[in-house]
Amino acid sequence: MGLLFVTLFNSILGLSILFPILGPLARELGLSEFQTGLFSTAYALMQFLMSPYWGRKSEQLGRKPVLLIGITGFSISFFLFAFFAQLRLDGLLSTGAVFVLLLLARLIGGTLSSATLPTAQAYVADITGRADRTAGMAIIGAAFGLGVIVGPGIGGALARINLLAPVYFSAGLALLNALFVWRSLPEPKRHLQVQAPPPLRATDARIFPLLLIGFAINLASVGMETTVAFYFQDKLALSGEATARAVAIALVAYGLVAVFVQGFLIRRFKWPPRLLLYAGIPIALGGFVVFLFAQTFLALAVALVLQGLGQGLASPGVTAALSLVVGENEQGAVAGLNSAAQALGRMVGPLLGTGLYQAVRPEAPYAFSALLLLGAWLFSLAPNTARRLRA
Repeated sequence: MGLLFVTLFNSILGLSILFPILGPLARELGLSEFQTGLFSTAYALMQFLMSPYWGRKSEQLGRKPVLLIGITGFSISFFLFAFFAQLRLDGLLSTGAVFVLLLLARLIGGTLSSATLPTAQAYVADITGRADRTAGMAIIGAAFGLGVIVGPGIGGALARINLLAPVYFSAGLALLNALFVWRSLPEPKRHLQVQAPPPLRATDARIFPLLLIGFAINLASVGMETTVAFYFQDKLALSGEATARAVAIALVAYGLVAVFVQGFLIRRFKWPPRLLLYAGIPIALGGFVVFLFAQTFLALAVALVLQGLGQGLASPGVTAALSLVVGENEQGAVAGLNSAAQALGRMVGPLLGTGLYQAVRPEAPYAFSALLLLGAWLFSLAPNTARRLRA
């Protein structure tokens, strides 16, 4: 489990290093905000399409080979991204050409790197018993949360060299991560020899209610993440630089709470999935309610902390519940469908959040997310869903 934690931490670290530099780099390349947003949409689209495929493949090829495909593919796509951007900075590519090539690099990255998360979730299922499954899945969230906290700081520091330095660093880090997995991470014994897995569809009655809840939770979170910087600036009347500082401080608190919940509390007390959902969703909902009435930095920070606490409880609850309602030879397939549901949230969330913020009013995305979580919580209490959560 420790080796898997390091693997996932390195993966999300390589991605989050880019958060501070994508905007400035895009403007230096002559790209618009909309074109820059399409890079994220394209990446999430391929994750949505390919995660179920890689989840099933990990049942046949083994977890370790598919993990290596995901991590190595991430590295290749980032090297391509940096190479094409450098050609534009050197005046060898037009703005239109570099946009097409960078979009291609992101499509390749989404296609291959989508192998990582579902395989990691299936790996956890392989090495944990049913009683420890929830605590094991929480480790994935803790690794991601810690990577998101550390990565932007490294990216900002490397950007002092030049804006492409963080991209090359991420690509190189992924290669080292692949070497680490190849040399150190063992293949789970349960999957050294596996027959072709049975087909598993998202509409399967065992998993569909849980996938729907997971999608709602992720959609609410992504909509908030996309608009929170605008909300801080508008509510507190801050300059761009002051907004960046205020949001960074609040997001660090958000991330630390999520890491503490997933990396310590859930593993220490081994709460079952139903308790995590029944507690986590209302807490996250409460964060959105605080957002609606917040007028100070402290109130906005409290809203984000409640979000971190609620998300930190609810997300591993969904992942563990999905793992527990299917058979051991379906772990890769269900992990792939879960990753696809999350990717769909990452695709829709930014468009919905910014659209409501601009077209309706700044509070609209948070009101919508609160209603979405209320619906998800009530749905989790329905007899059919509650029965799945008791599995």
